[in-house]
Amino acid sequence: MSGPIGGMPPVRLPPPPMPLGWAMNVVDELLVRAPPRTMFALARDVEHWPGYLPHYRWVRMLQRDTNHGGLVEMAAWRPFGFLGWPTWWMSEMAVDNAAPAIRFRHVRGITRGMEVEWSFTPHEEGVLVRIVHSWNGPRWPVIGVSVATWIIGPVFIHGIACRTLAGLGAVAERS
Repeated sequence: MSGPIGGMPPVRLPPPPMPLGWAMNVVDELLVRAPPRTMFALARDVEHWPGYLPHYRWVRMLQRDTNHGGLVEMAAWRPFGFLGWPTWWMSEMAVDNAAPAIRFRHVRGITRGMEVEWSFTPHEEGVLVRIVHSWNGPRWPVIGVSVATWIIGPVFIHGIACRTLAGLGAVAERS
C-alpha cells in the first residue's frame, strides 16, 4: 500500500473478485436481526473489535485511507478449552460503502496471500452476514496446502471467524 504522492491521496481501486478454485475456502455466515448498516458499521470499525470481542488481543490501523480502509494489524486468541493459541496477521483492508462489503488481503503472517470478503445481504429479518476466506496455503513444500485445508482453515480461521461474527452480531442486535 503506497502513501500519498505529491500531496494527493492514493487512488484505491476496488479489489478484484474473490478468487475461485483456491485450495482452502472457509465460509462462515450468520443471520443477524439488526439493520444491515448497523452490522456493516460494526464490522467496518475494526479498531473497536477488541472492546466487543474478548478473543481479540489488539487491532491497529497502521495506515488509513479516506474510506475506513487501510493497512491493519490484528491479533486474536484461538481458544482451545482453557488455553488460547495466539494468532497474528496484517491485512490490506478495502471498504465498499455502497455494496456494502469489506475485503481483506493478508500481507504478513502465516496466512499471507489469503483473501477475505465480508458481505451483507438484506434479509426480511435483518441481514445475512457472510465471511469467505480463500487461500492456497502457506508456501511450504509438499505440506502447505494440506496444512491450510485440514488445520489452519477449519481449526484456526473458522474458530476465530465464527466467534467474531457471533460477537459482532450480538452487539448489533442489542443496539
